[in-house]
Amino acid sequence: MTSSPGFTVHVDHNPYLPVGGRDVSAVVTVTAGAADDLPSARANADGSAEIIIVDCSGSMSGAKILAARAATSAAVDVIRDGARFAIIAGARKAWPVYPTDGSMTVADDRTRAEARRAAAGLPIRGGTAIGRWLRLAHKIFGSCPAVLRHAVLLTDGQNVHERPKQLAAAIDLCEGVFRCDCRGVGTDWNVGELRKISTALLGTVDIVPDPAGLAADFEEMMRGAMSKQLPDVMLRVWTPQQASVTFVKQVAPSIDDLTDRRVQSSPLAGGPHVGDYPTGAWAPGESRDYHVAIRVNAGEPGLLMLAARVSLVSSAPSGEQVLGQGLIRATWTEDEALSTRINRGVAHYTGQAELAAAIQEGLEASKQGNERIATARLGRAVALAHQAGNEDTARLLAKVVDVVDEATGTVRLKKKVSAEDEMALDTRSVKTVRVGMDAREAPWSVRNDGF
Repeated sequence: MTSSPGFTVHVDHNPYLPVGGRDVSAVVTVTAGAADDLPSARANADGSAEIIIVDCSGSMSGAKILAARAATSAAVDVIRDGARFAIIAGARKAWPVYPTDGSMTVADDRTRAEARRAAAGLPIRGGTAIGRWLRLAHKIFGSCPAVLRHAVLLTDGQNVHERPKQLAAAIDLCEGVFRCDCRGVGTDWNVGELRKISTALLGTVDIVPDPAGLAADFEEMMRGAMSKQLPDVMLRVWTPQQASVTFVKQVAPSIDDLTDRRVQSSPLAGGPHVGDYPTGAWAPGESRDYHVAIRVNAGEPGLLMLAARVSLVSSAPSGEQVLGQGLIRATWTEDEALSTRINRGVAHYTGQAELAAAIQEGLEASKQGNERIATARLGRAVALAHQAGNEDTARLLAKVVDVVDEATGTVRLKKKVSAEDEMALDTRSVKTVRVGMDAREAPWSVRNDGF
């Protein structure tokens, strides 16, 4: 384990490979320090900016818009003094509701009261073009110097008034500029659309089936955003010339594949064998797990090599700062007792990733009317949830299938399943149960006290 000002990094893996072995997998646990330990962006309140984006299309009329107005007010109340914020209404077009000039205001008692009054008058207009909502948020965020930028996006429908490529272009424009948590109210929205936004913008997606639950959900999201203090932290992976990265995934508290989001590090950081993966903003005490897989050239028995160096790096006006670091090692052995040991952390998260994929594949097969594949994949998901002790996911699965034997994954598809239950299972399929630290402290767990 290594500690630096701001972060602690723990690398858990079995470093022993059989003769001819090439693949090394590790679970890297990263934990942010206390508030006073976080460098540079020890977030002054004025370092934060929030935008609340509310769907005001025709389908939001009635209870939904009333709940959305109340939820917006609840979120505004949580924004701390000095932080900047704005409210956007979205329909076929997007427009600034507060401030009305398309700027951001500074939170205090007066501006929060004004924002609540503006939220109470959120109008209803026709159409849904989410890409335009994101573009306006991008423009407004660009008007302020805040480094911690976060948005909440609410919709109850699908992106029917612009082409998919227009939404994709808007997402690309916003990537790396601000984070975005997405919520769908009711059951007429598209999980895939909001997941594309939340994944690219390092946020979350979830369903709020009953509009009455919006206020509590908005308040919780805003409290989480206000807790962030360190922006734009990158997970940097260095490999020697005889090794390469197979994949990098966040695996707790939820699964997010970062592999294709690799950005080449600066030449000063170590050349072509160093890549950066975005992790977004961090709060004091926050902890996440990453699954890092490395492929190396096979070595002779007894050879020890450094397969990868994993660092947490933050950008600051004064330059990059390394916040924490851990080492992934490999050594070849003819001792099968060493090379065949299963690292419980790696095995646990491999199963959790398979669980998420099985759920999403099973639900898609069900939509396509393929009962055989749907039953097989959702049955596999039930077995994996049971093995991992993921009780929340198991409860969601039980609303979609009748479980005959959870250990073997024997299930029957339910005759009638509500859209709400299917969407809840889909959106929450990527949430994981963390493997306990006691499981990671196996005899072959490697603690990085140096190479």
